[in-house]
Amino acid sequence: MPQIEGARVFREAWLTGVRKHFPGEPKASYITPWEETPEWERQAAGSVYEQVRQLLDLSGDHASRLSREQKGRFVAICWTAQMFKHFEDPKPGYVADWPELPDWQKETDADIFEAIEQS
Repeated sequence: MPQIEGARVFREAWLTGVRKHFPGEPKASYITPWEETPEWERQAAGSVYEQVRQLLDLSGDHASRLSREQKGRFVAICWTAQMFKHFEDPKPGYVADWPELPDWQKETDADIFEAIEQS
């Protein structure tokens, strides 16, 4: 799958997860449509998509046996690496470790992994 399509799979899973798991009304930046998503964010989404696909491929799809938390953690770590790539001094919330992430984001990250599995 071309990276742009993978990035869109990631973004759609993010949007769906935020709408499902975020308590209350999410910030507008959390639910920005694809057409308005900044280029760096599109690139980061495509890169994380590719990393998850590679994990699945290299494990012979046995990475699908990871726990839901492990799947979410993998997405979160890949995203954090992208934040360091795209920002010299990223906001602390952009690079927070798993225990510091809000539950809605943990659930959304796990949903992203599972959406990529199914793509």
